[in-house]
Amino acid sequence: MQAKRGPFGALLVISAWVGWIGSAQVAWADDLDALSLADAPPTAAETVRDWQGFAELALGQFTAPNGSVTANQRLSWDLQLDTTIAPRWRAVLANRLDVKWPAQSGDEHRINTLKEAYVSWQASDEHMLDLGRINVRNGVAVGYNPTDYFRSVAVRSVVSSDPTSLKKNRLGSVMLRGQVLWNGGSLTALASPKIAEQASDTAFSPDYGATNNQNRWLLAVSQRLTEKITPQWLLYGEDRQPVQLGLNVTTLVGDATVLFAEWSGGQSRSQLSQAGVSTEAPGFHSRVATGATYTASNKLSCTLEYAYNDAAPNADQWNALQRGSPLAYGLYRLWAQAAQELPTRDTLGLYVNWPDALVQHLDLSVMLRANMADNSRTNWVEARYHWSHTDLALQLQVNSGGPSSDFGAAPQQRIWQVSLRQYY
Repeated sequence: MQAKRGPFGALLVISAWVGWIGSAQVAWADDLDALSLADAPPTAAETVRDWQGFAELALGQFTAPNGSVTANQRLSWDLQLDTTIAPRWRAVLANRLDVKWPAQSGDEHRINTLKEAYVSWQASDEHMLDLGRINVRNGVAVGYNPTDYFRSVAVRSVVSSDPTSLKKNRLGSVMLRGQVLWNGGSLTALASPKIAEQASDTAFSPDYGATNNQNRWLLAVSQRLTEKITPQWLLYGEDRQPVQLGLNVTTLVGDATVLFAEWSGGQSRSQLSQAGVSTEAPGFHSRVATGATYTASNKLSCTLEYAYNDAAPNADQWNALQRGSPLAYGLYRLWAQAAQELPTRDTLGLYVNWPDALVQHLDLSVMLRANMADNSRTNWVEARYHWSHTDLALQLQVNSGGPSSDFGAAPQQRIWQVSLRQYY
């Protein structure tokens, strides 16, 4: 019989990792990019510009569970601008346009994602204020981020299963954000207002209904407690649920291993209730992602990550959902995919990144994820070769499991894609 785990068990997982703290904190932004360099421009030395971008052509095909094969093609344009408009004032713009055949949904082939568009005022070296659409990304884990509160319904166009791509290529939320820095710590406060009711699938819609369909706020504080630990605490609130508490912490063990832990908890409805397929009473729920990253001397980086979410169905509930109403099962899967939440309670992931693997300029990335409730799996691998301003990449993904399992029920059983990217 499987042991039951609740919020206190999740907190014990956090405490166990925090007990390992023994060295300086590793930057959170580096952890977000630990898996893949696919969205970064070539690292060759060149003059720093206010803007950068790329055009990409991708060709491939996917195989459905019934064995049918469908070809797919994609053209993408990505632009990022970060420029000074006046003393202490910056303007930031990030936009992506994907044109897909066949269409991702309905008859719409074009999907535009306005990732960021905001102005920033640096009142002093310690005080900053931003206003506009901002892609706020929180968390130290690689595959699942419980404290990434602004991720839900933010992805308009899925071009890769790489977690780094999903975090970068998504809609930002309209907000006012202030930041205060001091020696050994920082405070970030933001408010994101309700603008629209419903999400839009129109090609060039700013889609405020996806990211600003309710009032939300966030407080994030980091403070160096000792020379060896600087955790980050978060408070998050929205119209639809009580305040959630979050924690992020990392540490370097030795010269090559990073331990990380990420936790979010608070009163909330279960995911089945949020998806509208049950009427369970609200309760305290915890979400955890914890693991370790080892980097070898040859730059090979391996991350083993365990993710736990007790707001998701347990194994018995998941089995009942699979055997029950197909409509309820489909509604829940759509909700979990849009919210980027774990559909069941336990997931184990292995993430590998190897820059300059075997030969210089060849990067290899691997992602293996297993659902512990139904033993389904997804396997994703990418090989990417860099020239000075051009990338050539090959991606392959294989989903396996029972016909109604987490990964086995995906509409694509196998996906391969080759892409050519030109930076400008």
